[in-house]
Amino acid sequence: MTVATSPTAPALISLSGVRREYPAGEGTIAALAGVDLEIRAGEMVAIVGPSGSGKSTLMNILGCLDRPTAGSYRIAGRDTAALGPDELAALRRERFGFVFQRYHLLSELTALGNVEMPATYAGTSPANRKRRAAALLGRLGMADRLGHRPGQLSGGQQQRVSIARALVNGADVVFADEPTGALDRASGDEVLRILDELNAEGTTVVIVTHDMAVASQAERIVEISDGVLVGDRRVREPAPRTPRQAAVEPGAASPLRAAADRFREALRMALLAMNAHRLRTVLTMLGIIIGIASVVCVVALGEGSRRMILSNISSLGTNTLEVFPGADFGDVRSAKVKTLVMDDARALAGQPFVAGVTPTVSTNSTLRHGALEVSAMINGVGEQYFVVKGTKLADGRFFDGGSVATMAQEVVIDENTRKALFSAEADGAVGRTLLIGKVPFRVIGVTRQQQGGFGSSANPSVYLPYTTVQARILGSYSLRSITVLVDDATDTKLAEQAVVDVLRKRHGTKDFFILNTDDIRRTITATAEVLTLLIAAIAVISLIVGGIGVMNIMLVSVSERVGEIGVRMAVGARRSDIMQQFLIEAVLVCLIGGLIGIATALAFGAAFAAVGSSFSLVYSGTSIVAAVLCSTLIGVLFGWLPARNASRLDPVAALARD
Repeated sequence: MTVATSPTAPALISLSGVRREYPAGEGTIAALAGVDLEIRAGEMVAIVGPSGSGKSTLMNILGCLDRPTAGSYRIAGRDTAALGPDELAALRRERFGFVFQRYHLLSELTALGNVEMPATYAGTSPANRKRRAAALLGRLGMADRLGHRPGQLSGGQQQRVSIARALVNGADVVFADEPTGALDRASGDEVLRILDELNAEGTTVVIVTHDMAVASQAERIVEISDGVLVGDRRVREPAPRTPRQAAVEPGAASPLRAAADRFREALRMALLAMNAHRLRTVLTMLGIIIGIASVVCVVALGEGSRRMILSNISSLGTNTLEVFPGADFGDVRSAKVKTLVMDDARALAGQPFVAGVTPTVSTNSTLRHGALEVSAMINGVGEQYFVVKGTKLADGRFFDGGSVATMAQEVVIDENTRKALFSAEADGAVGRTLLIGKVPFRVIGVTRQQQGGFGSSANPSVYLPYTTVQARILGSYSLRSITVLVDDATDTKLAEQAVVDVLRKRHGTKDFFILNTDDIRRTITATAEVLTLLIAAIAVISLIVGGIGVMNIMLVSVSERVGEIGVRMAVGARRSDIMQQFLIEAVLVCLIGGLIGIATALAFGAAFAAVGSSFSLVYSGTSIVAAVLCSTLIGVLFGWLPARNASRLDPVAALARD
């Protein structure tokens, strides 16, 4: 069955008093000055005029690529002035198709990919849009060129791809802007033949041209000059039409699937753009890589430093409370206070928070071995002293509870004493006899060199059972101090108060004071943490600088790709589709940069460990996850402005700048 278009049929396109003005210096210039035009469904209309006459401006308004300054434009009775950007995009996507003089194909996509693009934004399922695009290209003689990119096609072949793209969504109206202008005669005739076939199938075709030979192929010629219609004549009667196919084939994807398809398309285009500009992408990533690597390394250095500090403090005896007689350090009466005794140590040992207790008595004396003698600190301690203080053996053994009970004449010496008295002994110091004053002692162990405590020196020190020192050297049973090791589950402040309560109750008064070594540990670790935060803040600043770099590069990318943006908008991309693509690209740059930064930080740690340093970086899973999230957030924050700018570009302005 065939149908004919009636000149009295309702107008598909209706313009009334349409003006389009542009700024020109301090005034304006009118590209269109009160245009009235009606085009009915199924017509083939040619708009002709010399360069600068306003014909391209008229086509841009007809295709909803531009808006009139004044007047009314209705499509199928619908006033376009009341439509928002996405509603206009829907019109271009569902009812219009564009054939451009310069083809406007995306160089990153194949012929099939270029044709599929409008169907992607229309929500057509992947299988259906691929089948329809391949069928259209086959119909236009491009079946063997589906996988070719625009640079591999001739001008005529590229124009055929452009025509197929215009038809993939089953457009009601095809706008052809100088469709033969860049083609040789044979290719131009072929394009006109294709447009004539489309019109014969019921598609409304609007051709904009300055060539009257091309215009004569239309049924109706509209002439324009200086923005005013000066002629509108029918050159031949409408040919019989066959009914048009449905605009879109059955099988459209669900809204959720359509959104996923558009996201996948945006992701694919972002990856293609990044691959096409690899050097720019790498340079953009560089700031993020440095920032993320710095943050991860700084956190790892900070944690490694904190653990090393705690380890060093542990070698001094961390989590310990040391009880001294008197009011405080420097108390001249402390030597006369004799109330700190072994029963106090036993009372404290019975407390549930105590992991170890050692009494201490001390004096200075002379050590002799053979012809050598040195002045040394004599420490009388309990068998738990070495555990409480974290002392390690270099040779021999420590004395035990039996030695304390029997007041054994056994001594453990430090490294300073060994060097001073036994460096010449080939078999070492263990087993040798040492005179302390006039009392002989047998050396049973040598302690390993360890970090010195507060107030310590390089003077030789030896350790004997405190009972031995009290009975054989001092002749007094009072204690110099009691050291309490607090278990890890108890806060040392609470433990300190409990010790005060126990001893106050025993003594009836507070004639003692307590040195809480955990306060020192906390002060040192707090200082280390402040330094770590300071360095981390510097690293975060580098991240922000990297983010600003991403924003700048993305802004440049938007300016370089306005043509692509214009094409996507012309085929029906929503603002959200454009914004999504550029935002995904920014996030990908930052996310990949973040992952490379983490890998760089881990590689730095491995290299650091390979050097053989005793210090090691301790990586935190939390900091690594936070770094990934941070790089993604930077991509979102600093990519939003360029993406927004891209989505707000005027389609006609973007196409004009290509």
